[in-house]
Amino acid sequence: MKSDVIWIKSDGDGMDAALLQAEKTASFVGIQGKDALHLRLLTEEMLGLMRSLTGTAEGRFWIEADKGLFKLHLAVETFMDFEQKQKLLASSTTGKNEAARGFMGRIRTFFDPIDGMPMFSNVSPDTMTSSMSWSMNAYQDVIMARMAQQDEQAKEAYDELEKSVVTHVADEIKVSISGRDVEMVIYKKMG
Repeated sequence: MKSDVIWIKSDGDGMDAALLQAEKTASFVGIQGKDALHLRLLTEEMLGLMRSLTGTAEGRFWIEADKGLFKLHLAVETFMDFEQKQKLLASSTTGKNEAARGFMGRIRTFFDPIDGMPMFSNVSPDTMTSSMSWSMNAYQDVIMARMAQQDEQAKEAYDELEKSVVTHVADEIKVSISGRDVEMVIYKKMG
């Protein structure tokens, strides 16, 4: 089953409809209680990410459900190129994207990659338009391996993961980038 596709904007337009769509999906497939709450919470996290994008970004939100596996989709076309993002960053006192704090803040950089998408270790300006993908579970594996080597940055990343509600609720998060198109899918098994 695939829900209706809801158009949402970073200014908040369509977000109430997306939350209502999550509730309707839960009702339609017969989930309730904690599972319905998890579906709504994951939807709220995606919408929060959308609200944090600079400019007037637009995206599509929908949910797919099949045999207890829920996939929440957020697809956005980014409008700034790498050079524009660097100019915007240069106006910051620190020269860094201060909004990219916490786990969801860092995922936001995929959709609004002002600081060069730090979640990918091999991304450069030349590869910004390439097709790439990222997985929360693979990221956690890398963090754990780096922690075993006493890497201080890995400890900070691990702390961010531990503080994130979404990492405790979602089974997997995948982000794929193809040119200016970015899609995040949150996977959650229920029931």
